[in-house]
Amino acid sequence: MKKDLSVMIKPASSLCNMRCKYCFYHSLANTRESFGYGIMSNDTSENIVKKTLEFCEGGSIYFAFQGGEPLYAGKEFFENFVKLIKKYNTLDSKIFFSLQTNGTLIDDEWAEFFAKHNFLLGVSLDGDQDANRFRVDTNLDYTFLKVRNALGLLKKHNVDFNILVVATGYTAKNIEKIYSYFKSQDFNYLQFIPCLRPFGDKSESMLYMTEEEYGDYLIRLFNLYVKDYVRGEYTSIRHFDNMVRLFLGQKAEQCGMEGHCTHQFVIEANGNVYPCDFYCIDEWLLGNINSKDMLDMANSKKAQEFIKESLIYPEKCKSCEFFKMCRAGGCKRARADRDYCSAYKKFFKSCLPLFRVFLNEKGR
Repeated sequence: MKKDLSVMIKPASSLCNMRCKYCFYHSLANTRESFGYGIMSNDTSENIVKKTLEFCEGGSIYFAFQGGEPLYAGKEFFENFVKLIKKYNTLDSKIFFSLQTNGTLIDDEWAEFFAKHNFLLGVSLDGDQDANRFRVDTNLDYTFLKVRNALGLLKKHNVDFNILVVATGYTAKNIEKIYSYFKSQDFNYLQFIPCLRPFGDKSESMLYMTEEEYGDYLIRLFNLYVKDYVRGEYTSIRHFDNMVRLFLGQKAEQCGMEGHCTHQFVIEANGNVYPCDFYCIDEWLLGNINSKDMLDMANSKKAQEFIKESLIYPEKCKSCEFFKMCRAGGCKRARADRDYCSAYKKFFKSCLPLFRVFLNEKGR
């Protein structure tokens, strides 16, 4: 039976040429017995391709490459991966490629490759030069101009891309300025990802939004989003796009926004498989793609426990008038970081009437 599958691959493990002050994967890798696993071998790539295609039996596969910085794996790695797909895709599964990058290594050759093979890129950029204050390289130099140049190359070669924004306390305080900057650059597909503290860390700083900041940030950004939609100048903000889907009684496509985890696989450079990018830690290791089948790992007790954990909601959420939209705060990793209940209540009490402007989208 055909099964669709989402697979995230870390071809260069935690290797990166950046030292962003909020990098969750750097802090996460520090908790493992092995911080990084080098560059993925051709044998591991081949096992990923063969076993995912076997698992899906002709269903669609969404391959997302992430890091660290995945471009560290080199062009030959990605060229070989595409060739392996063509070799083993005998059931004609629909294949979709995406890649998340800091953008600093992109040149014309990379851009040509992404265009040729229809890669959707997520490029990390937090706004204008001032907003990118937390994004520095290994020499602690700012990278804003390099990323802007990379985005120019992607446009030149007609590569589809989204802008990935790590939303910090600074973002919350300056959201109008940041949104205005993206609009001025014709960046119309945005993902704002709240900055998470490392596991167990309860510190407060400009990197992390408080409950009050998060509530105000949601209200102010959503008002900008709605105004542009009404004016016919729609800018996609993935979080809000999915909230609109929930409001209209549709399923959210963004991981976590349905209020529970789903089956997906994150594969490290050595073949280690985990159930979620936020949980690539020894505790949640499901096995290794070089020695186990996908079906066995998907049906393993540990994989089932991971999903079951996400279905346990706080009692206060079960009777909440906003549960349909909030889903207990969505992603369980975000819930573990901070309880944003008061922020969501503030947001929905203020903005729920504005969702009605999207009712004409229901039949689309």
